[in-house]
Amino acid sequence: MSANNPQPPWRVQRNTFGRLVLTDASGQDHLGVVPVRAFPIGAPDEGMSLLGSDGHELVWVERLSALPAELRSLLEEELTQREFTPVIQRIESVSTFSTPSTWQVTTDRGPTRFVLRSEDDIRRLEGQALLIQASHGVSFAVRDRLALDAHSRRLLDRFL
Repeated sequence: MSANNPQPPWRVQRNTFGRLVLTDASGQDHLGVVPVRAFPIGAPDEGMSLLGSDGHELVWVERLSALPAELRSLLEEELTQREFTPVIQRIESVSTFSTPSTWQVTTDRGPTRFVLRSEDDIRRLEGQALLIQASHGVSFAVRDRLALDAHSRRLLDRFL
């Protein structure tokens, strides 16, 4: 236990079936807890709940980075499995500048294509970040639209 990352009064571990178990400050075990970020795109380190199997919050974590390394690693591993939001690095092409349109993009997880049903499916987030909801339900993130290359910005600006 370091001074920078003190041990919280609760602990989380995996049981033999791979499910998370929270032992709260009173020693009670809660099987099947689920970590959920408050702001997964805009502030992934700030605010995370550990929800019980009934969906109620058991623990609130102000900053994930303030947790001890082993606990933080376990929770980040679980969050990675739960959250699937590829980050768009480049927009290769757009089939049409009206919707619906098919977008060909390169993400941090490789190239893909998706259909944008409406301009309303592009949400502005804090700063220059965007969240784009594809027709098949996957959300794509743009961390900073101004950091995209000129070609990608030009295509994106037609929809904003």
